[in-house]
Amino acid sequence: MNGPVLVINSGSSSIKYQLIDPDGGEAIASGLVERIGEPDGVIGHRQGGIDSEHRGPIADHAEGLRLAFAMFAEAGMDLTTAGIAAVGHRVVHGGEVFYRPTRITADVIAEISRLSALAPLHNPANVVGIESAMRVFPDVPHVAVFDTAFFHTLPAEARTYAIDAQVAAAHGVRRYGFHGTSHEYVSGRVAEVLGRDNAELNQIVLHLGNGASASAIAGGRAMDTSMGLTPLEGLVMGTRSGDIDPGIVMHLRRSADLDVDAIDDLLNRGSGLKGLCGVNDFRELRRLIADGDEAARLAYDVYIHRLRKYIGAYLVTLGRVDTITFTAGVGENAVEVRADALAGLESLGIEIDLERNVAKDRSARVISTDSSRVTVLVVPTNEELAIARAARSFAPDGAVEQGQR
Repeated sequence: MNGPVLVINSGSSSIKYQLIDPDGGEAIASGLVERIGEPDGVIGHRQGGIDSEHRGPIADHAEGLRLAFAMFAEAGMDLTTAGIAAVGHRVVHGGEVFYRPTRITADVIAEISRLSALAPLHNPANVVGIESAMRVFPDVPHVAVFDTAFFHTLPAEARTYAIDAQVAAAHGVRRYGFHGTSHEYVSGRVAEVLGRDNAELNQIVLHLGNGASASAIAGGRAMDTSMGLTPLEGLVMGTRSGDIDPGIVMHLRRSADLDVDAIDDLLNRGSGLKGLCGVNDFRELRRLIADGDEAARLAYDVYIHRLRKYIGAYLVTLGRVDTITFTAGVGENAVEVRADALAGLESLGIEIDLERNVAKDRSARVISTDSSRVTVLVVPTNEELAIARAARSFAPDGAVEQGQR
């Protein structure tokens, strides 16, 4: 079946969607449903090069999808007769159970729901999006693609936390890693861009968006990653703290009388760049710095300091590094982040070409000098395309056995 694939990424109050041709890689249509459950809901839809918008209350995810699908029809496409081959769903946490694309059944939905204890901000919303879409498209394969899957095979020394082993085993405590679909896609694109065999490359991939993560990849296999049991660990992010002393949690409980939910909210939604200077949009951060805002400057310096620590750690982890790649919103667009993250590393064979770094180019490209021993690249991520291709393999003529985990 060679039809397009609908990709759905359902968040707590939003739904991103794309209709994709998995063969050519083109997005036939795309959109974003925002502010679900609020009176000022909005849907931005793009199809055939034309943008349209819906504004008004969106009661729930099912209503959001219904309205989005109606916008397809208004633009000239009835999705129920468009020959959709499959529907691919991004699911954040697969735990120990799911480590490859999986045909969704009632049992799979139940297990994703059970894993909500590990991703309370994400998995419940993923389930709502799945159930809503399955009601609209009951006769095509629905496939879950898990953020954690690429990191399932981390070496034991990288995935294991040094806590009581029995407690860890009983409660599923290990490093799972996230943004795996992006890290896998981008590392594969690096090999294509360079005309190299992925099996020969040692890579550092830096996925820098509002959420941010780093990975060390050897021969196409993840060796380490910055996010852990949850997406909170690792780099400084837009609203997440990243690495902190675990004792801070106990200190805030005892000293500030904050309960677990309040601390969770603080570290996930009120920390990172936003906690340090009040904004989490990098464009606004740079504007504040240009205006002389000292808090914004400190926030940026903390961000870069943490990023450089992980780059250094992964240089040692891999021993030999062939490529360092920047991706996602900040990684692809913030030229100063790329320059500052790798400044002064010439003795390690890392040299950025300043003109290449600032060039206005949206394609995958090399930004290091010709003499740099380590090739530095900017590669736009495309998680939706990766999900679409994985989901399409479950269509009737697909190569993957349906129901495989």
